[in-house]
Amino acid sequence: MTPQEFVADLFNPALSFLPRALFVALLSSAVCGVIGCYVVLRGMAFIGDAVAHAVFPGLAVAFVVGGNLVLGGAVAGVLTAVAVAVFSQNRRLREDSVIGVFFVAAFALGIVIISRSPGYSGSLQQFLFGSITGIPDEDVVVVAVSTVGLLLVAFLFHKEFVAVTLDRESARALGLPVFALDLALYVMVSIAVVISVQTIGNILVLALLVTPAATARLLTDRLGVMMLLAPLVGGGSALVGLYLSWSVDLPTGGTIVLVATGFFLAAWALAPRHGLLARVAGRRRGRRPAMEAAAPPP
Repeated sequence: MTPQEFVADLFNPALSFLPRALFVALLSSAVCGVIGCYVVLRGMAFIGDAVAHAVFPGLAVAFVVGGNLVLGGAVAGVLTAVAVAVFSQNRRLREDSVIGVFFVAAFALGIVIISRSPGYSGSLQQFLFGSITGIPDEDVVVVAVSTVGLLLVAFLFHKEFVAVTLDRESARALGLPVFALDLALYVMVSIAVVISVQTIGNILVLALLVTPAATARLLTDRLGVMMLLAPLVGGGSALVGLYLSWSVDLPTGGTIVLVATGFFLAAWALAPRHGLLARVAGRRRGRRPAMEAAAPPP
């Protein structure tokens, strides 16, 4: 399928699910790109993975009772994030230990809940790998409102989040409410994950949160530019991934993740300052003056 044919399908009334899928994928990419910058800078990729487990019981309960999956996952993720933030205040327990306890327990609870429902196997597969072309209209509205809300919070409290992300102790010394900001960041990660679960699934959702932000980190040293580049990388991955999956009949979530990984590898090799080629060229330039200085005079 050519790109022109793909664009024609996007405007085909009989394929209304396709532009809806692209719209949700772009929204997920935007919010995950911005929130993912905090995740990457703070080195909390494990938290993003754990949150993906934490939202699972909410998705399971929502499926069993016939409720909204996005809202169900958001409630479960937020409740678990609050529990982690509270228990992490105990100095004898490291944050990653508390995360490991609560988020794995939440995922186990989700498995138990959904195993008691009819249609267990098919439903579990949808949760784990996503079903972007089957997203109902009401979920699109929830995703859009959640995206706007998250981006607004990130904009309003950007300086505070950056301070806590880069140096928690300095932020505490400055009088910032570190606990409240930690809690807010956990909740934001939880909601961003829930928004993306239907796009690429529970298993692959970490990639949308981390890979575009990590790619942007290789391309710039400025946080503001990084937060602009990460959604663009994620959005480009979503667009190209959806096109390839629609053209070649590939799993949408996996294709989007592989495209994002390809962008990351390209940035790792070709980034102008921090890429592999730039580092090799810099080392060669550094050795050349040293060799010239060590050479005997003519």
